[in-house]
Amino acid sequence: MSSTIGGLPLSESDYHAHSTLVEKNIGTGRNSEDEVSSSKGSLEPKAQSGIFGASANLANTVIGASVVGVPYALRESGIIGGLSMLLLVSLLTDRSLKMLVGLASYHPKLRSKDICSYEDLASYPFGKIGERFIMFFMIVSAYGSMLAYLLIIKDAIPSIVAVNDKVSIILILIATSSTIMLPLSMQRDMASLSITSIISIIAAIIIIAFITINAPVVDSVSNEGGFRKVIREDGFNPTLFIGLGILSDAMVLQHAAFIVSGSLENKTMKRWSTVTSLSIGASALLCAILGSFGYLAFLDDTEGDVLNNFDDSLMSKIANTLLVLIMFFTYPMESFVLRHVLVELVHDGDMECSMCGPFNRRQCWSLACYVIVLLPAMVLDDVGVVLSMTGCIAGGGIAYCAPGLIFLGTNAEAFLSHCQNKLLTKQVCEEIICSVSIDDLSVHGEQDMDVTDGIISSIKETPKPCWWYLLGYPIWAKIAMVGKTNMEVKSDDDKVVYENSVFDENTQLPSERDYGIAIFFICFGVLSAVAGVASNVYVLLHDEETIVYYGDTYYE
Repeated sequence: MSSTIGGLPLSESDYHAHSTLVEKNIGTGRNSEDEVSSSKGSLEPKAQSGIFGASANLANTVIGASVVGVPYALRESGIIGGLSMLLLVSLLTDRSLKMLVGLASYHPKLRSKDICSYEDLASYPFGKIGERFIMFFMIVSAYGSMLAYLLIIKDAIPSIVAVNDKVSIILILIATSSTIMLPLSMQRDMASLSITSIISIIAAIIIIAFITINAPVVDSVSNEGGFRKVIREDGFNPTLFIGLGILSDAMVLQHAAFIVSGSLENKTMKRWSTVTSLSIGASALLCAILGSFGYLAFLDDTEGDVLNNFDDSLMSKIANTLLVLIMFFTYPMESFVLRHVLVELVHDGDMECSMCGPFNRRQCWSLACYVIVLLPAMVLDDVGVVLSMTGCIAGGGIAYCAPGLIFLGTNAEAFLSHCQNKLLTKQVCEEIICSVSIDDLSVHGEQDMDVTDGIISSIKETPKPCWWYLLGYPIWAKIAMVGKTNMEVKSDDDKVVYENSVFDENTQLPSERDYGIAIFFICFGVLSAVAGVASNVYVLLHDEETIVYYGDTYYE
């Protein structure tokens, strides 16, 4: 196994001797970790939860609206295409969660920076642009999900209480959401929601059991000519990327990962990996079961809220009641994220300061988030196309592109060295590596900067083969150069040195495979966003009948 320091490859033994980063302020000799700002302190969790509680919180973020939306996603993508996309999205989500938290907490250049948010991490390699990029997609994703939850509740109310008057439905929505959702949203830490998350997951399992038991799968498939015919005709659909957008919207939880990981007791990379594997694995399994049974039972008649396909029976009322309960308990998870971004933008992260009488900023902003989501929910009956496009855009940006960009940007020196090694012959690489003494290397020292600048010059001057352009290396190298520059600017006031320490399992060692995965993230994000938006626009313009997502409204 090999690693890099100063952009040059090192053996594991070399990295072993230089692995622990200690950041010191120039002229003070004090560790920066002792100087945490009050704004960050107000955002960091005080209450903590164990692996099970953190896994429940993360899984609850996924389950949310996907409890009833996955069958519709499979209808749009086709059963084989939909399940394949679900598997791919789940694997990418699991990988990105480990990648992002690993970079923020254990990367040699960042682990002493006290990074506790997604946008803060993005600001190191890409400055203010990176920070605002993440914040924009966080707002879009969180706001869209919160609006979806209220609309699902609004859509389920008539089947639960037998009320069809629109004014009465809105009044019930306001009364229930303000007495349950709003107080939960005003909690300070996500760890406080561990119990409600567990209840939500149990409710989701009951709904899945209801759909699995009552879904007329056998009759539906038989009427279509058998399972093989269904697979042959509906295995893959042209609207594949519309379904991908819905699945991506369900799996966009990278922004919530920092809140959940911050609430994890005794956080290590191993414990965090356990949390992500448990939560994403369980969520993907539940989504696959629900999606398969829900879609096969109704095929082309599958609605955005699959519970609307069932007859108005006692069991259906119970299932809708549980669905509303899930929405009540899932809404605060996204509200936390939206509130966090707004407080960061307006108050530089200081959440606890008194703002309006006895209410602090946290409570006031929680109320503000609730109101700005409630108002359109009272007017709109469905936001199907908007949600699908939001999933494509926000998912493409925050779940796929951003993790890949951040990985290349934070590991810029190592990646540029990798690019150089790909261009130069083995003999030339060995001469360059051997000409530099390990003892002369530091993270931000002048000598290290000279070495890295030499690598950049070498990359620019070396003749490029065809594969360099075909694989997009000019783009990836440019991203790394931008990341290198911003990392230096961000740490310009710091003096960083290495001290001998024991090599531990949390240290991230980038490899060629890691770079390939990061590049795949970026490409997949761009593809899913562009193709998803294009598919939605095409369907809107050409379909005679468009079935909207999360509701039973039809547009002819």
